[in-house]
Amino acid sequence: MKLSIPQKLVALSVLGVVAVAFSSASYAAVNADAAAALAKKSDCLKCHAIDKDKKAASFKKIAAKWKGKADAEAKLIDAVTKAPKVKQQDGTEEEHKVIATKDAAEIKNLVGWILSQ
Repeated sequence: MKLSIPQKLVALSVLGVVAVAFSSASYAAVNADAAAALAKKSDCLKCHAIDKDKKAASFKKIAAKWKGKADAEAKLIDAVTKAPKVKQQDGTEEEHKVIATKDAAEIKNLVGWILSQ
């Protein structure tokens, strides 16, 4: 059976929607133990905690801030890999520490874990 051009466009659109839906669900498929270990190794827990503010916002607060935003993952990956200036809870600014890995899958897992809080 040969599909017409409009039918092909509909089929591609449906596939695109399905791909987006599955990529958004990737936060649920994180390896929490590996992410927590990387956060500890990278000294993230020096400034952040899961559910309470320390020197920096809690991971729960960060997840709430970015919830539903399409660029959340990309922005957080930048924050943990490029050392941008960040504002602390007390209003001071400092360079964010760079994560202790270059492995893209580990970084994505950590960010997914943070966003799943």
